[in-house]
Amino acid sequence: MEKNAELVIIGGSVGGCAAALSACRLGKTVVLTEETARIGGQLTSQLVPPDEHPWIEQFGCTQTYRQFRNEIRRYYREHLPLAMNARSNPELNPGSGLVSRLCHDPRVALSVLESMLFPYVNNGQLTILRQCRATNTEVDGDRIRAVTAQDAAGNEYVLTGAYFLDATECGDLLALSGTEYVTGAESQRDTGEPHAVSGDPEPQNMQGFTYCYAVDYDKDGDYTIPKPARYDFWSQYRPSFWPDRLLSWTAVKPTTLEPITYSLFWETGKFPLFHYRQITNPSLYDQSSGVLPTPVSVVNWPQNDYWLGSIIDVSEEEKQRSLFDAKQLSLSLLYWLQTEAPRPDGGVGYPGLRLRPDVAGTADGFAMYPYVRESRRIQAEFTVLEQHIATDCRPGQPAETFADSVGIGCYRIDLHPSTGGKNYIDISSLPFQIPLGSLLPVRMDNLIPACKNIGTTHITNGCYRVHPAEWNIGESAGALASYALNQGIVPRAVRSDEKHLSAFQKQLQQLGIVLQWPSTRPV
Repeated sequence: MEKNAELVIIGGSVGGCAAALSACRLGKTVVLTEETARIGGQLTSQLVPPDEHPWIEQFGCTQTYRQFRNEIRRYYREHLPLAMNARSNPELNPGSGLVSRLCHDPRVALSVLESMLFPYVNNGQLTILRQCRATNTEVDGDRIRAVTAQDAAGNEYVLTGAYFLDATECGDLLALSGTEYVTGAESQRDTGEPHAVSGDPEPQNMQGFTYCYAVDYDKDGDYTIPKPARYDFWSQYRPSFWPDRLLSWTAVKPTTLEPITYSLFWETGKFPLFHYRQITNPSLYDQSSGVLPTPVSVVNWPQNDYWLGSIIDVSEEEKQRSLFDAKQLSLSLLYWLQTEAPRPDGGVGYPGLRLRPDVAGTADGFAMYPYVRESRRIQAEFTVLEQHIATDCRPGQPAETFADSVGIGCYRIDLHPSTGGKNYIDISSLPFQIPLGSLLPVRMDNLIPACKNIGTTHITNGCYRVHPAEWNIGESAGALASYALNQGIVPRAVRSDEKHLSAFQKQLQQLGIVLQWPSTRPV
């Protein structure tokens, strides 16, 4: 079956959805594929509440991302029996989670994203192919001619278009199309970055990924799962750079690498992991409504980051082994919590923790897709380095100013322990811009990266990978393809021609995309 559109977006990630939205707003036809049953990537299929910067409520994101955030709150106010003080709170945090000012149920995010895109589905501009994965490409020189994709039922689609955007979580289209890319950790001698690895590059040294899941808590219940097959291994596993067994309350403070002791709930005075990514808070609901929810949290903690294997550029057998083992780690963490975790009262175990398959949308209760922090990254016309954005590299200065800015972002340079056996790298960064050059492959003319696969390094990926930055990248990528199509030029010509660059940036601003920060402060 052949499907043709002006833009073909492979991957319904946060960036993929934003790219489809901007292209459709600019009048283009779009085919969007998504490997899972849910569009939305981190927000939905991976169960990850948004990581955001400190000023997100006032400024620092695109207009459509602001709309998304507002619609999340409106959904709760209109569809759920919130108490009056929660309903009237302009900065409602539905789950009261600590990681974000907007911790919410992934099903609400899915509903909002689908409603934002529905007008274009309804008028025929946008076709969404769910549970559909790219399997092959037809490439002619520096251009992709077609992408073959297959859905869960075995139906095959040949997707043709003028532009192809890679919005997959792992940069899959880069590999399928032969686009030049890098993976893992670059060498310090190549990038000059203070935190890059010494010696040779380490392509398989990538941040660990995580199989997230949602749990609620019923203190009087017992929902203990069967002992996982790999529990004996994971219950004894202690990384060489970790202060205790991985399955314990003791972990590493990311910013200092000092030991830190966590707890499950607030009662000990220690940092409470359940409340960290809590997405449902019963105390915000009208207590007389008769439909009070239980507290729900997403388990995406230091104890279930998986770094013993990679799922990028390895054999299919090795990839599946790592995916299985990562899920076993997450299952083992749940079993340990239910049966062995020390409690403040001197007992052990919290059997009232219960998997929530309904929240995840899966039979086993786990996310449809692992939370992948680090993708393949294009070899770009311009690569963002640590020296451009790290606070310590720029004392008393703002981040590097990019004349070709296509948006902004802000987050700490936050790298989780890696497959190369490296500990956290968590350092202060400055509010940054997204340079157009980082969206331009060195060779391919009609492929544009649209999420965390842009021209960053292993180090700078650590702050360009979060939700609002990925949304901005995707939105600008969709607009870039649309502008190039309208002008009859290749995207790199937008950057190299001052008049085109100015006109394109003006169009971005008209779309509500902010190109520079009103001020610059470290985070």
